[in-house]
Amino acid sequence: MTVGFIMMCHTALDRAAQVARFWSEGGSPVVIHVDARVTAHDYNGFKKMLADLENVSFSRRYKCDWGTWSLVAASQAAAEQMLALHDDVRHVYLASGSCLPLRPLHELTDYLDARPYTDFIESVTTTEVGWTVGGIDIERFTLRFPFSWKKQRRMFDRYVEFQRRVGFKRRIPDGLVPHLGSQWWCLTRQTLSAILEDPDRALYDRYFKRVWIPDESYFQTLARLYSTSIESRSLTLTKFDFQGKPHIFYDDHLQLLRRSDCFVARKIWPKADKLYRTFLDKSPGRSVMAEPNPAKIDRLFSKSIERRTRGRPGLYMQSRFPRKDHENGKTSAPYSIFHGFSDLFENFDGWLAKYVGARVHGHLYAPERAEFAGNERMFNGCLTDDAALRDYNPRAFLTNLIWNSRGERQCYMFSPRDNQANNWFTATDPNAQISVITGAWALPLSRRNENFATIRREAAMLQKRELEHLDILRSMYVKARVRIWTVADFIENPMEPLQTIIDEISPRATRRLTEAPQMVDLSGFNQFLQNLKNQGMQPLVMGDFPLEQSGQRDAATRRGRPYLVK
Repeated sequence: MTVGFIMMCHTALDRAAQVARFWSEGGSPVVIHVDARVTAHDYNGFKKMLADLENVSFSRRYKCDWGTWSLVAASQAAAEQMLALHDDVRHVYLASGSCLPLRPLHELTDYLDARPYTDFIESVTTTEVGWTVGGIDIERFTLRFPFSWKKQRRMFDRYVEFQRRVGFKRRIPDGLVPHLGSQWWCLTRQTLSAILEDPDRALYDRYFKRVWIPDESYFQTLARLYSTSIESRSLTLTKFDFQGKPHIFYDDHLQLLRRSDCFVARKIWPKADKLYRTFLDKSPGRSVMAEPNPAKIDRLFSKSIERRTRGRPGLYMQSRFPRKDHENGKTSAPYSIFHGFSDLFENFDGWLAKYVGARVHGHLYAPERAEFAGNERMFNGCLTDDAALRDYNPRAFLTNLIWNSRGERQCYMFSPRDNQANNWFTATDPNAQISVITGAWALPLSRRNENFATIRREAAMLQKRELEHLDILRSMYVKARVRIWTVADFIENPMEPLQTIIDEISPRATRRLTEAPQMVDLSGFNQFLQNLKNQGMQPLVMGDFPLEQSGQRDAATRRGRPYLVK
């Protein structure tokens, strides 16, 4: 027995000629269909390249358009010519001009000789198809499609919607159960001849001429009427992306293609010299005789599709900018926000940097400028400290900063004085660790020597901002790791929460805190809060401050921790 090849060609004819010669010199006849749109000059040149091969012929030419009957008509004409000219052919293999054999021809011949009555054609009922793109499954058999999906998309969609609205349905010929599958098949002579010589062929052809993408349903449906043994799979390795477009194989896919153990692969880049040189080499090699198994490389293609559709976590691209709350990770790495700590402690960012392996910034969203670590004016990725540029897109500023410094944890200070535009974004980011000391913003105000009415108005504004932020942090939608203390609770025992925070940032570190950061001067703060109350403002976020004895308080402040009298 032998296998005959039908090649559907329309471009890269020089590569198609190499493949046709490989199969022809291996002993298999080849019938080639060349798209009628190919110029006479290119067509004649193609024929000259193969003129010395007696078992290569060319079939009647059709103008082929994607998704139309012309592809089926071209396949029929080539198949009829194959069966008429080559009586010794027992399997007919349909391939494209962009296909490339991956294994020696004798391995394919031996494989088919061991299965003389088996048809290899992907053939699945419409209810079980999972790869169709566009929402049209059974309707491709019951509606009319006079407009090109590629060239007349608007008319195509409108006409489909019109037919749905009026309830139009075509009748499927009796005895046919619609099936779908890859257009690249390998059929036995018995099955293929039965399809082409069927007494009802004119009826079937007339019906399928109005089916959408008939090259993926004509042979797949009719083979079910005549085949005695169908393996619903293609022997051609073809991978599709999430849009239903075929993946193109390049030179760096060499080992991937070998691993699949498939006989033929599609689509090969015409300039993949290494692939053509390797797989068309006729020198004897080790015969593997392995079962074709494209599933071996499915994992890599699944990763490719996921990378293309979802992207990398925390990386935002113009071509794939995600919808809100549907990102593949809001940010690319964990980071920490310290709300109120710089108001309670002196040089807190410098103290924190000694205990954690992280980059500790100041107030990145301060009104004047972004306070990068080390007082730098420019950060990784050419992020400038200019407040106007930062506030043009505060979220992108943060995501870029974290993406550009992958591998190094970022920490920054925050307060109600800063730009609040990112509050919802950070609160709903699983990568965020947010530690809050409420009311700490009042400490700098208590030491300000200004008109108290002005201070009170600013205090009211800052408290309102903080309360709004706290409402967000206590929302049911929060995904960040959030810890909240009042300033009164925190100063009573600062070591325990600080140790907890640092352990979470650097879980592998075994260093225990031996000293707390230096607190700011707390003298007069209780009286400041009382003055706010006297002026008509109710402090709500500071906690319950106990009375302090001035002598004990002053001594404790010099040691870096207030002494509280209970």
